[in-house]
Amino acid sequence: MIEGKDNKTRGGILRFGMVGGASGSFIGDVHRKGAVFDGQAQLVAGCFSPNYERTVLTGENLGLDPTRLYRSHDEMAEKEAARDDGIDFVIIAAPNYAHYAAAKAFLLQGIHVVCEKPLSFTVEEAEELDRISAEKGLLFCVTYVYSQCPAVKQAQMMVQRGEIGEIQVVVAEYPQGWLATALEYEDNKQAAWRTDPKQAGISNCVGDIGSHIENTVSYITGLEIDELCARLDNFGGENRPLDTNAHILVKYKNGAVGNYWCSQVAIGYDNGLTVRIFGTKGSIEWYQEKSNYLKVVKLGEAPQLLSRGNGYFHPEAAAMSRIPAGHPEGYYSMFANTYLKFTNALLQLKQGLELSADDLDFPDAKVGAQGVKFIHRCVESSKRGSVWVKFD
Repeated sequence: MIEGKDNKTRGGILRFGMVGGASGSFIGDVHRKGAVFDGQAQLVAGCFSPNYERTVLTGENLGLDPTRLYRSHDEMAEKEAARDDGIDFVIIAAPNYAHYAAAKAFLLQGIHVVCEKPLSFTVEEAEELDRISAEKGLLFCVTYVYSQCPAVKQAQMMVQRGEIGEIQVVVAEYPQGWLATALEYEDNKQAAWRTDPKQAGISNCVGDIGSHIENTVSYITGLEIDELCARLDNFGGENRPLDTNAHILVKYKNGAVGNYWCSQVAIGYDNGLTVRIFGTKGSIEWYQEKSNYLKVVKLGEAPQLLSRGNGYFHPEAAAMSRIPAGHPEGYYSMFANTYLKFTNALLQLKQGLELSADDLDFPDAKVGAQGVKFIHRCVESSKRGSVWVKFD
């Protein structure tokens, strides 16, 4: 018999607001759907755009109270904190330049935060957000959502239990082809802000998708980067100021080595995040576009293809599955799993309950700061002639 699954925890509906993510925003819509997927949160407020007319239009489309549509994130943080029915948390889904200021404004008003990556433009800003959230006892989630895929969790469990032995080599890539031409000059808003240093920061490709490689590898393996050597290139358009392709060599503190490649000019690829981990007893491989499956090869044995939703997944990984095996679970489910972890933890925190490590198994501000540091070290290495630089 095939049965559905109730993923809810203790009762309660959380109220949330949103910065960025106006109508027409891809990632804003994904966040909204992910946050309400399990019925534990409701959108009640927003500052969806620096253009107030767009905020009002988006609020109308979403059926929000017009008195809770704001001209700035500062106004929203202050007024929502003063309400008896104010928001419990905020989602920041604006372009990169807005992340730090918005997150800090809400933290200082005592409001929990979910923020898109990269967390900030500088390492110091990211570490400040981590410090403020810790000092105030506030939850902070950075949406590196691939860690919330059942097959990725299975890979982590297998590594932690020594099933593939000591890790020696990591090979990971994230190829896309969508910026092979200069879409930023063709009224493509996604391309325009990502290739603009004022909005994206010091890196485009590494900041946008290379940081997902770093986070996914780190989550699965637990390996810490000792030093790295990077080459960043600006292909695909004349006078592009930011990278669209990067090759990164990594040395880990345990002696293992890694090789990362990310690209937005890889014609023929859509969203090809792939992580391959080679240990002394075997290897594991996960491909995001076929995220239900995990390839496992044990030394001297035939290859295996593990399928999400089956009984042989470790319990921690099986708990993330929402539908039976064979049915595709993907991007929306990863966001939903991230928000389920976050809202479960927040509901328990509001009831005064102690949170376990499993309750907090979502990317936090410290993880977000590590992602910002990775971006900066890659840019530093490339600018210095692709030399090895220390990570810490």
